[in-house]
Amino acid sequence: MPKFYNEKELKRIQSMEMGILKDFMKICDENGLKYFAVAGTGIGAIRHGGFIPWDDDIDVALPRSDYEKFIELVKQQMSDKYYVLNAEEDHNFPLMTTRLCIKGTKFVEKPLKNIKCDLGIFLDIYAYDNYPDNNFLFFIQRWSAWFFSKLLILRSIPEPVIFQTGLLGAVIKLICRMVHNGMDFLRIDKRVLYRKCKSICTRYNNTETKRFGYPCDTNPNTNVLYKSRTFPCRKWKFEDVELNFPRDMKGMLRNFYGDTYMELPPVEKRKTHFPYILDFGDGERIISD
Repeated sequence: MPKFYNEKELKRIQSMEMGILKDFMKICDENGLKYFAVAGTGIGAIRHGGFIPWDDDIDVALPRSDYEKFIELVKQQMSDKYYVLNAEEDHNFPLMTTRLCIKGTKFVEKPLKNIKCDLGIFLDIYAYDNYPDNNFLFFIQRWSAWFFSKLLILRSIPEPVIFQTGLLGAVIKLICRMVHNGMDFLRIDKRVLYRKCKSICTRYNNTETKRFGYPCDTNPNTNVLYKSRTFPCRKWKFEDVELNFPRDMKGMLRNFYGDTYMELPPVEKRKTHFPYILDFGDGERIISD
């Protein structure tokens, strides 16, 4: 059974994440950067007009060229308030996503509790890279990137979050631990894994293509968009802002979640990021079991 915040905690963290989102939107809009929200943020907008009621997460994406410009702008203009966390800035960070974190806060999810990097309250940012039009090359790229992204996770985390249960789940956990131990014994450099994965992701960025996306998700087949169905973006109400989403919002959500994305999941399947350690920056800390 997932863990849930109490109402006060949830409202406070959602408010802080909305503050990050507004700053993100401001710097993108002022500098003409393309961006859009994806994944569960889309469900929240279309089904609830904001956050999914029990959720604490906002996911945004930019094409790689706009993403790179955004990172530099954050360092130049927002470093008093935020810091950028990704595997390029800190090789101990085990994910291919980027987090825009509030300085002085802590948000440590249980799977990351032993990771030696500064984990703060954050906005999740995805760099979208080109996918080739050739379906065979598309298959090779997304599965190769996915494979190296999972090696990057296993290099630091012996038992990552998996959704399989029973005997299959036990076997997968055993394999994960064996891979982790093997890479640890061989002292595989985390930076090498990251650079290899990034080189695969960015392989076609100098080629004009119809599709782009993020292949390092849980399933490499879900986070794929056609550019012609993404731009120009459409505005959709999210809490108290009008946020950019792919023009074919419903197509994006069907690709992520299937045709039932408008249905409320049962309580036991409701996803949260309930933290192991949470510090709002004023010494108030919540530590879960």
